[in-house]
Amino acid sequence: MDEASLLENAIRYLKYLQERVDILEEQARKPTVDVKKSQLVVDDEGSSSNEQQSAPSIDIRVCDKHVLLRICCEKRKGVLVKILCEVETLNLGVVNTSVVPHGSSSHDITIIAEKEKEFSLAAEELVQNLYAVLQRA
Repeated sequence: MDEASLLENAIRYLKYLQERVDILEEQARKPTVDVKKSQLVVDDEGSSSNEQQSAPSIDIRVCDKHVLLRICCEKRKGVLVKILCEVETLNLGVVNTSVVPHGSSSHDITIIAEKEKEFSLAAEELVQNLYAVLQRA
């Protein structure tokens, strides 16, 4: 390979990399949707300890066709399965899931999903649907 063709290939590759950088910078400039929903529930049934229990916390970030869900909820049997079923029902394809115990009585669930063509919910509606699933779980 002579020097001229080597330089030509290097220049082509640098142009490709610059185009890729431009595309990624453009994607980074696009706004993301950030939705959080958290409520506090107080036990008013005459509990002598006057304890407060946190309701599920749901944090959703949407960027283009990707959705990041972060849910902190009470540890209950089958809750992850119900959440994942709801996510799939809402036309989101699950790409990755992570569940981490948070203390002795709660889960910190992170789901990365990709919007399917049929997905049409606003982020707030997605939060409401997931919150309803957690209330039933």
